[in-house]
Amino acid sequence: MKRFKNILLFAGPSSDVTTTFRRALSLAKHNQARITVLDVVDELPRHLQRAITIMPPSELQDIVIKERLSQLEKLVKPARKKGIKVGVKVLLGTPFLEIIREVLRKRHDLVIKSAEGKGTADQLLFGSTDMHLMRKCPCPVWIIKSSKRKQYARLLASVDLDPSKKESKKLNALIMDLAISLAIQERSELHIVYAWKMYVKEVYLNFSGSLRPQDVAKMVRDEQKLHKDRLDKFLSNYDLEAIDHHAHLLKGDPGQVISGLTQKKRVELLVMGTVVRTGIPGFLIGNTAEKVLNEVNCSVLTVKPKGFVTPVEKG
Repeated sequence: MKRFKNILLFAGPSSDVTTTFRRALSLAKHNQARITVLDVVDELPRHLQRAITIMPPSELQDIVIKERLSQLEKLVKPARKKGIKVGVKVLLGTPFLEIIREVLRKRHDLVIKSAEGKGTADQLLFGSTDMHLMRKCPCPVWIIKSSKRKQYARLLASVDLDPSKKESKKLNALIMDLAISLAIQERSELHIVYAWKMYVKEVYLNFSGSLRPQDVAKMVRDEQKLHKDRLDKFLSNYDLEAIDHHAHLLKGDPGQVISGLTQKKRVELLVMGTVVRTGIPGFLIGNTAEKVLNEVNCSVLTVKPKGFVTPVEKG
């Protein structure tokens, strides 16, 4: 599937531009897309503006912007020689705000950037800018963990098949389309996960006094079968014969079991949705997505339901 045509790559000065640019180039070739490499320079703090007297603060900022533009031009030059359409741009302001505003102005259909952290015991993988983008950016956001591997060995698509969540149906389809497309492109092993919870916790049923243990066990089996049927029906809509794929029906809190599965299967890219509450334009992120993003230690491609309205104005 050739979905992305107008890719925005954020190349912050401290980010691993090599990995992200390599991914962006691969995607651009596959989709015949254009790439814009963007950086955002912080505005000169007011106390420094007052302290600098040799030149106007605006001229000093222009020097920084020109220098960064020069660095980006060197980065993209080899790709241009290969015929890939790559532009460069440097803006002034707060990174996540300027990235989203550029998406709105130029109608970018994908944002790619390096993860800010390392995902170690004392440092989370996703930083402030990452989380702002995954919460508020209207187009898909791909946050990439640094890796020496050129291709992903294992991808995980997380779907929510709860029929009461009307926005999830189209979101699930988008997640699967992207995951399948990337699995084919990367020649990856594809995992699909659907996590479910009992309507009433078993511990409450066991202590209610009105049900025997075997009755509670049957209720669990019946509800599990209901969810298995949903997953089987959903997967029947996709031709997966040519892909090495594995379906996982997991019982438990989605935020915990999904992140646990990424670790167990050594998943390198998670494709997941963030859910907008009906009637609240610009609602940032669903609780399950928030939990998963705080726990996983792999690259993540997040998508939002159709109709999502970012709280950030175009500017």
